[in-house]
Amino acid sequence: MKKLALEGYLQGLTFFLGFSLFTQTLLANEVKLHGVQQAVITTSLGNIEIELYSEQAPVSVSNFIRYIEAGAFSNGRFYRVVRLDNDNGSPKIEVIQGGANTEFKDFAAIPLETTKQTGITHLDGVLSMARGAPDTATSEFFICIGAQPSLDFGGLRNPDGQGFAAFGRVTKGMHIVRKIHLIRDALEVEDNYVKGQMLAQPVTISNMTLTKN
Repeated sequence: MKKLALEGYLQGLTFFLGFSLFTQTLLANEVKLHGVQQAVITTSLGNIEIELYSEQAPVSVSNFIRYIEAGAFSNGRFYRVVRLDNDNGSPKIEVIQGGANTEFKDFAAIPLETTKQTGITHLDGVLSMARGAPDTATSEFFICIGAQPSLDFGGLRNPDGQGFAAFGRVTKGMHIVRKIHLIRDALEVEDNYVKGQMLAQPVTISNMTLTKN
């Protein structure tokens, strides 16, 4: 009985080790395959193609993909534009900001992945997570128009100096981003910080879909 038990244990151990090696190989292939994930933002003005850097910014990308897969961005919108001529903060920046369908209930907020951690800086066309305090980002994101170094770690735009979590960039359709950025018909709002920035008619995000690598 002891011999049989030992043989059974050895067979089980061999299976476990083999399975673990197989699983590790699958995970390695998964990381290699999905190190850069592509997606398409379909808007009422045209398509914006993006790539997401899951190896450099795994937390932010996993969060963003979770919202895409949940259909959160169907009937979402680009609703805020910040330009040099309407920015009420300092240093001045240029971005467009978007988010999920207003009826979608956000998932829990995620930890902040700074540009110091990821190495992804806020250059032209870069996607980044909108936030208030650190570790509060959910579904809101923005796209940079031109380089915005004040949004990086150590930048002066946010008083806490942590910057924002950049996680991807536009690969095609920056002309659509710039077209949104030029819209000037804004809502009347009481908050002076966003005065002149909230679009009277947000640009609809009809869908956002992941594409095969």
